[in-house]
Amino acid sequence: MFAKVLSGTPFGVEAVLVEVQCDVSPGIPGLSIVGLPDKEVSEARERIRSALKNSGLPFPELRITVNLAPADLRKEGVGLDLALAVALLGAAGEIPPERLEGCVFLGELSLDGGTRAVRGVLPVALAAAEAGIGTMLVAADSAPEAALVEGLEVYPVPDLRTAHAFLTGAQGIEPLPHRVPRATGPPAWLDLSLVKGQLHARRALEIAAAGGHNLIMVGPPGTGKSLLARCLAGILPPLSLEEALEVTKIYSAAGLLPKGVPLLRDRPFRAPHHTISYAGMVGGGAGVPTPGEITLAHRGVLFLDELPEFDRKVLEALRQPLEDREITVTRAGVAVTFPASFALVGAMNPCPCGYLGDPHRSCRCRPHEIQRYWKKLSGPFLDRIDLFVRVPRLSREELLGEGGGEPSAAVRERVTMAHELQRDRYGTARTNAAMTLRELRRWCRLAPEARSLLSRAIDHYGLSARGYARVLKVSRTVADLEGADIIRPEHVAEALQYRPQKEGET
Repeated sequence: MFAKVLSGTPFGVEAVLVEVQCDVSPGIPGLSIVGLPDKEVSEARERIRSALKNSGLPFPELRITVNLAPADLRKEGVGLDLALAVALLGAAGEIPPERLEGCVFLGELSLDGGTRAVRGVLPVALAAAEAGIGTMLVAADSAPEAALVEGLEVYPVPDLRTAHAFLTGAQGIEPLPHRVPRATGPPAWLDLSLVKGQLHARRALEIAAAGGHNLIMVGPPGTGKSLLARCLAGILPPLSLEEALEVTKIYSAAGLLPKGVPLLRDRPFRAPHHTISYAGMVGGGAGVPTPGEITLAHRGVLFLDELPEFDRKVLEALRQPLEDREITVTRAGVAVTFPASFALVGAMNPCPCGYLGDPHRSCRCRPHEIQRYWKKLSGPFLDRIDLFVRVPRLSREELLGEGGGEPSAAVRERVTMAHELQRDRYGTARTNAAMTLRELRRWCRLAPEARSLLSRAIDHYGLSARGYARVLKVSRTVADLEGADIIRPEHVAEALQYRPQKEGET
């Protein structure tokens, strides 16, 4: 007999529906799986055999052939287990064929027949809904994630025996209602009120948060660069539902969704160590590429502490996603495009010893050592940075002071207002940093005095075309924080404060 059911497999941060075709015929007993299964899928034959036996269900001692279509796409992960077992029961005549139509099955099987959560549930559920499929049987622990998709009836199954009883009509299962968890309030990040002094850096942090701009902070050790960066996450507005689904889909496909959290509502904050590999940063791995840190930071912040210590190849790989907001990774003939719209925040010392320009400690570095240190960051990479900020040593009065400046909640209100203006302007979840050239001409209207100031700044700062566009984008963000429609001279003047004296200098 023959039976077929639908399942899905992650492909990058998306998913592809897989048709599991099963044929049971006379011959030498055995189970063979074809259709480019990886090792985890190939091992499913032993899990299925034990799961059926321990669930009190028959395993046909006949020749069993399973094909995973499309056959030219590599199938990864253990999520196909439930579909394979159900297809086998259907081909053996244990489940009526009509009960298998219009349904997607997803879940790992334990040897005792229980189901386990798998990665990629949300991408598969979204792919099923897009294909017009209305029903999904999924491991019980994964059901809340699948229930995020509107228009999809999600049936949680704790084990294979329950799935069999439901499909034969012997037992009913209540579908999990469509439910989107509410945001629980601001994330518990470090508060800006903990930062003493550094008013210039705090303002730059607010602008970076409001417009999604890239920021580099330069200063001696212990001046608060890392603390400022970690406070950034606390002044970002919560993710909209559209953004939350987008981020959750990425973490689900990567297998990094926290247990019991079906929907991520806080913006990602990723801080990889400087020893990270090229593949760890951009994505990769054996088989179909998996998301790297730049994709895991999508709609959030990527913080690189000790920036020059990162491998130059890793930093240069950031150039394209910083500009295009996405990256295409090709491995063994498989090309996957990952979203990568994030704000880059870097922190570094002014020299190898860290004390160049410090008023209290003298620098021990030789000129060629300082030059070599800065050359670790290429000109094209620095040209993609919107804001450069010096973070000097705190004075005695600042250190002994009782408290810092505004708390994160007050800054977050202004940042949220700026994000709402940008959403109304662009009609989608985008920030000023992602403006296209056409949008730049349309939305960056300059007052005559502002145009005159910017004209003089082009010669003074030696702005490249990209540098000029970035000054305009930062000026637009400064104006948004004030709720101004037209970019005025003071907005341009503040944006220019965060540029190096000459292009390529910091």
